[in-house]
Amino acid sequence: MRALRAVLAARRDVRRFRPDEVPPEVVRQVLLAGHQAPSVGHSQPWRFVVVREQGTRDRAALMADRERLRQADMLTEERRSRLLDLQLEGIREAPVGIVVACDRRVPARGVLGRASFADADMWSCACAIENMWLAARAVGLGLGWVTLFQPEELAELLGLPPGIETLGWLCLGWPDERPPSPGLERHGWSERMPLENVIVEERWPSADEPPAPVSHLAGPEPASVVAGRDEGDHRLTVPGSLGVLDLVVNRVLALRPAPPTSGTLVVVAGDHPVTRHGVSAFSPSVTGDVLMATRAGLSLGAVTAREVGLAVEAVHAVATRQTGDMVAADALDPDDVDVLFRSGEESGRRLAEDGLVCLGEVGIGNTTVAAALACALLELDVDEAVGLGAAADSAMVRRKRDVVAAALTRARSAHGRRLAQPEVALAAVGGPEIAFLAGLTVAAAGARTPVVLDGLVTSLAALVAVRIEPAVHSALVAGQRSREAAHGRVLAELGLEPLLQLRLRAGEGVGACLAAQMVLAAVRSRQATATVEEQCAQTPP
Repeated sequence: MRALRAVLAARRDVRRFRPDEVPPEVVRQVLLAGHQAPSVGHSQPWRFVVVREQGTRDRAALMADRERLRQADMLTEERRSRLLDLQLEGIREAPVGIVVACDRRVPARGVLGRASFADADMWSCACAIENMWLAARAVGLGLGWVTLFQPEELAELLGLPPGIETLGWLCLGWPDERPPSPGLERHGWSERMPLENVIVEERWPSADEPPAPVSHLAGPEPASVVAGRDEGDHRLTVPGSLGVLDLVVNRVLALRPAPPTSGTLVVVAGDHPVTRHGVSAFSPSVTGDVLMATRAGLSLGAVTAREVGLAVEAVHAVATRQTGDMVAADALDPDDVDVLFRSGEESGRRLAEDGLVCLGEVGIGNTTVAAALACALLELDVDEAVGLGAAADSAMVRRKRDVVAAALTRARSAHGRRLAQPEVALAAVGGPEIAFLAGLTVAAAGARTPVVLDGLVTSLAALVAVRIEPAVHSALVAGQRSREAAHGRVLAELGLEPLLQLRLRAGEGVGACLAAQMVLAAVRSRQATATVEEQCAQTPP
């Protein structure tokens, strides 16, 4: 009994793991404990999906990040900030993921005990999870239960057939923490109620009822790999002292042990026939003017990059085939999308060697293009996506909405459900600079180089990249949230928190440069801060 009580009292929802592998026979012991759980009508409805493949864990981590931000936005500002300071999942850290799924394809009336309590099969699976939790704790393993997913998304990720429902994701591995008390209690989020508060004798009282359970819609913080996180934990400063910047530094260090000391701003220009519909206050020729100024080092983006110590590269992304205005015809030929994407990959591989890659863009009319692309990829309403752009007035915004609506109607008629596919959406309502930037992002991330995003256009390029290669997500840094209406929705879909919210209207990578300066300074600051070990060595006994 003493041993059982010790295991029960020491069970914790573990979020920090070491990367060491868990022997298959030990994993099997944990699964066997789950399989020995009680189940209604001895139905044994649980199914254990064991995940070790890195790509699947990358996709799951992205889903969890998106859901974390979605739920955080439902809270008060103070509670939201506290939530974002918590680490509540370790999907990338833990070497093993286990998704407990419930096979509900047998009708409830066909299982003894479910005719009256139809959800008792799900309760049975929860009992299996508790058994696994205790079995893991008994052999020194840590287990964390992550439920911040859209159930349909998680089921689709694992290819579950209809009628199989998940109960979330279990992170299993050797723990890197031994919390003396539950994590949320330790961080002041909540506290365990006295036992007396949850016991009801005989029947529910009519007066002096127990208080209703408190729900704060808590969600996890983004995962950071072990090495990057450890590097910060050993410094002589409060963990998380730099807030969101600490998370970004963890991400940067996870990509490369030797962090970048500089980087390059890439400004990609694109031309858009949609300007013929009067959606911009500027002549299309301004795109070329800004591109020339960037190459001369005189544009706002180039000057900002120089001031923060970044190199600058300017690219004119040109479609070689006939392009449309989105309203009457597709914006790009599919072959051009492929060529532009591959060209971007070539640039990304080359620039990845020079440190951070910061994304910038210029293109008169591209906020209209971006709004249409956001609607196509995220199924937004036009009113949610269309913003002011640069110097637009009310009449111009109305024209933009009409143009985007017309373009989407045509594209949906022409492409149907395929419009949700990134390559199809790029051809239908995208732009050449977005295709180029998407390829660049994929290549830079593949080379384990951090990619700092700027405004809506660059974030959409990143979204396209993530839809094509989900692991790209681990290299992304949201430099800023601009004033464009759809930008917040795109960042939420990417599961990214912006470093800056300055209501910028400038494109050209200005926000990415300012954010990059912060990231590089934070990396240098962390590395220059004394470690706990160094300080102890200098302190007299």
